[in-house]
Amino acid sequence: MRRGYFMERLLVLEDGTVYQGFAFGSDDFRIGELVFNTSMTGYQEIITDNSYCGQIITMTYPLIGNYGINPDDNESLEPVLFGLVVRDYCDQPSNWRSQESLDQYLKKNHIPGIYGLDTRAITLKIRSRGTMKAIIANPDADIAAVTTQLQSSDFLHDQIQRVSTSKPFPVPNRGRRVVLLDFGEKLSIVRELTRRNCDLIVVPWDTSAEQILDYRPDGVMLSNGPGDPTDIAPAIETVRQLLGKTAIFGICMGHQVLSLACGASTYKLKFGHRGSNHPVKNLATGRVEITTQNHGFAVDKDSLAGTDLELTHISLNDGACEGVRNTTVPAFSVQYHPEANGGPHDSNYLFDQFMDLMDSASHGSRAKAAADDEGDKEKAHA
Repeated sequence: MRRGYFMERLLVLEDGTVYQGFAFGSDDFRIGELVFNTSMTGYQEIITDNSYCGQIITMTYPLIGNYGINPDDNESLEPVLFGLVVRDYCDQPSNWRSQESLDQYLKKNHIPGIYGLDTRAITLKIRSRGTMKAIIANPDADIAAVTTQLQSSDFLHDQIQRVSTSKPFPVPNRGRRVVLLDFGEKLSIVRELTRRNCDLIVVPWDTSAEQILDYRPDGVMLSNGPGDPTDIAPAIETVRQLLGKTAIFGICMGHQVLSLACGASTYKLKFGHRGSNHPVKNLATGRVEITTQNHGFAVDKDSLAGTDLELTHISLNDGACEGVRNTTVPAFSVQYHPEANGGPHDSNYLFDQFMDLMDSASHGSRAKAAADDEGDKEKAHA
């Protein structure tokens, strides 16, 4: 924590609650959705995760900033969160990889922070009240006016448009060709695919099925991303058209989009699942995996009835749907993050399952194509 002069700062919630603390980061204040994250490590990966677009993050682990910031651990090129709330901020990081302090990084990227608050009390309030709008403000702010502004504002509905790539770009390799539909992808997903020699093409969120199939992919990856999946109806229709034409693997937002494309429904969680310590049960193996999660919406597991989806994973915290697979076409998804940076790598094997699914799906496609060709030859000979 910085010693000497302390500049006061406030956190104001839409219900009128005010928390007093001290300033770090920038003074570019914006209204955001107040959420909490229960991870004990990985604050850099958290604040650079595009899925936090438009949110103010409360870290439940008390000490933040102690190992600084380095470019190698970023999950995106720049952070898109609207604020960071911590208990104790360390302004003198001690780590050989550190290149700048968290305060310097936030200032550079126009993200405000506040420290010295009781983050346990804030977390308990969110768990009781649910996620709500909030803003970090200067101590001379007109609280009544700020509260009115918070109550009259709406949550963002264009987060994915803000964070998705604006044009396709390749990450060349010599293996299986994968089209990554970018809803706000983490760089760790790209790393996991390139580690398996995938020839990767990253495309914008609203790319059509026809455009995707023109790349002749072995598989399509549906990435993580922020917000409500029903805000991106064109992407849901795209995935619906891709079903059965290529292997599909969805993560987080991708899981929700795949489920909606298959006829299931989603709902908003009271306070979301965010952190690297969430237990999930694999229903096929009975194995419990400790997972990294970051989402405010979930798939309604009761809505799977009557679809081609079957439940594959459940949360042991609240019984929520954590994974599905399509029983008629090569497609599956999980709500959590198997790339898990930061966090445990219990579920990293799912990328290998995707490789196997692509191989079996492409073999089936080649066999069908060969059979069709043979049939055409026989017709021509006849």
